[in-house]
Amino acid sequence: MNKECIVIASDHGGFEMKNSIKKELFALGYDVLDVGTNNTESVDYPDYANALADKIKSGHAKTGILICGTGIGISIAANRHAHIRAALVHDALSARLTRQHNDANVLVLGGRTTGIETAKDCLAVFLNTKFEGGRHAKRVAKLS
Repeated sequence: MNKECIVIASDHGGFEMKNSIKKELFALGYDVLDVGTNNTESVDYPDYANALADKIKSGHAKTGILICGTGIGISIAANRHAHIRAALVHDALSARLTRQHNDANVLVLGGRTTGIETAKDCLAVFLNTKFEGGRHAKRVAKLS
């Protein structure tokens, strides 16, 4: 078993997908730190992006998953933190490339725009793909 900890958060628009992704992470052997939200009542996505960023910064986890209705707002909020490289993905190819080329440490999904099977595919690829480094390393360094 992995026992690596992954932090996960969503707003109300991503709550249902978050619960499905949590189950998938547990099945894959990960520890999961859920920083909210805990229901479908309307909340502000920046609060949850910030909570996830804080957990990564403090060392509770190296990797995170964020979900809002489209994934757009929560990824914008997360990327305001210098130590976060959050990537909104829509398919396995973008999940693979964002790890290989961008060393993304946060996977972002759209709870209302991405089907759950596609989201699970993206998750598996994201978690199993390593950063290539090389020519990409100097570009990623400029992001921080």
